[in-house]
Amino acid sequence: MIRSDGRGNFQLRPVKITKGFLKFAEGSALIEMGDTKVICCASVENRVPFWMKDKGTGWITAEYSMLPRSTMQRTSRERVSVSGRTQEIQRLIGRSLRSVVDLALLGEKTIWIDCDVIQADGGTRTAAITGSMVAMLSAFDFLMKEKVITKMPVTDFISAVSVGILEGEEILDLNYVEDSQAQVDMNLVMTGSSLLVEVQGTAEGKPFSRECMDKLMDMGKKGVNELIDIQRESIPDIIKKYKL
Repeated sequence: MIRSDGRGNFQLRPVKITKGFLKFAEGSALIEMGDTKVICCASVENRVPFWMKDKGTGWITAEYSMLPRSTMQRTSRERVSVSGRTQEIQRLIGRSLRSVVDLALLGEKTIWIDCDVIQADGGTRTAAITGSMVAMLSAFDFLMKEKVITKMPVTDFISAVSVGILEGEEILDLNYVEDSQAQVDMNLVMTGSSLLVEVQGTAEGKPFSRECMDKLMDMGKKGVNELIDIQRESIPDIIKKYKL
């Protein structure tokens, strides 16, 4: 099978992460995975949700949105309420990042993660998680510099990638055309130590075997490890400073 963009089955799209993409956020990053582009920002708020007040621990939560012309046809802004898909993605981003942070080290602070898709060509939720890790680390670096916190709270890296089956073959990092035609579509969220945070897998029309799932998981692990290498390359100063 020849993929729509000429890649090999086990090959990620070209990936670029630009740290500090925005001026005013405590942490930010632009992630580009092929033609998918997402701006990820991390903002610090000196309070926690009411149900966490006086517990001495912090919180990380996320918002996700797609700009109207990030897609081939205009997508309306979600002004009054957000769709079920958006809520699902926001919760996924938040719990993925919380899984690699010692929230007790934050004190009673909230890290708001804002992910804005400026161009969508498949894999926006996985790109958002991968880019948000860099933005969040940058925000923690800011808090350390300002002596607001005394220890880097990150316990591991985290990234995410899509895998699937198209025309009977396993493929990594699906673009929109592949995602819309795939017989199996799966998103994996995994830490740098290969621990799973989330597995979202769906068959379209025909069930798939456990053996096939294992192959997809192995392919996804390879992709996540490559993405974490790219994350690390985008923040060499932070890696060196905190020995991450």
